[in-house]
Amino acid sequence: MLKPIIITLFALFGIPTIANAQSSLAQEVGIIFGPSSFQSDFGQRNNFDTNIGNTGFGIGIVHFINFSANNNRESFFTEHFKVRSELSFNQTKLEHFGEWVDNEKKKNLVRHLRAMHGTSTLVNLGAQLEFSPFMKIHDFENTIGSFSPYISLGFQVSYYKTKVESRLGALGLPLTTYPKYLTPSDGRQFGFSNENGLVLSGTAGVGVHYKLTTMSDLMFEVRYQGYASDWVDGLNPNKDLYKENKSNDSQVWFNAGYIYYLEF
Repeated sequence: MLKPIIITLFALFGIPTIANAQSSLAQEVGIIFGPSSFQSDFGQRNNFDTNIGNTGFGIGIVHFINFSANNNRESFFTEHFKVRSELSFNQTKLEHFGEWVDNEKKKNLVRHLRAMHGTSTLVNLGAQLEFSPFMKIHDFENTIGSFSPYISLGFQVSYYKTKVESRLGALGLPLTTYPKYLTPSDGRQFGFSNENGLVLSGTAGVGVHYKLTTMSDLMFEVRYQGYASDWVDGLNPNKDLYKENKSNDSQVWFNAGYIYYLEF
């Protein structure tokens, strides 16, 4: 389990060393923050109340490798791509929303769902490649007030900690737990679990950089993050029996940021 995160650490912290040794590379650092909407087994998927209700907050520090600085041999790659590394933290409090808990006629059947709640906490470390298709990096850097849209793809390694509880009492008993979460699932005794672990994820985002000053930018981004596990929220009903819960956990992060250019 530790091998992926060790490899990631070496890769990420090795990048600045390489950058310092190359006069054609420059570096940028910044902070990002904003709300994150968690899509999981808490609540009804693709439901407005679930998306809004299961929204947490994230904050992170970012580092960019800029290939275009002091480079007289312009190429498409150096003028349109940056490598971004990131260390971030986010936490989401989770509840059940949707038709099964809203339907007044079924209250006696779903009181267990209404009483269930949880928290998912994540520390993320990763990297992504940013592609700015419409504007050269040099042109953007030299034009205060300009905008540079981008798309990104990347990966992250996350340490997660989950906590699932019920207002009716300790989970794991028929009196406190909705039936489908009492069924064993994926090597666990139940379809819920309070646990810590490591998980890999893939990221894809769209955003825009705004040139604030000669040495600073603002950025705005919407990013999807899909996890390679369905235990990040603490719930994972047996997929052989409950097909509606077949998707792994994911989140969408709406973040803003401030970026500062470093001089070397």
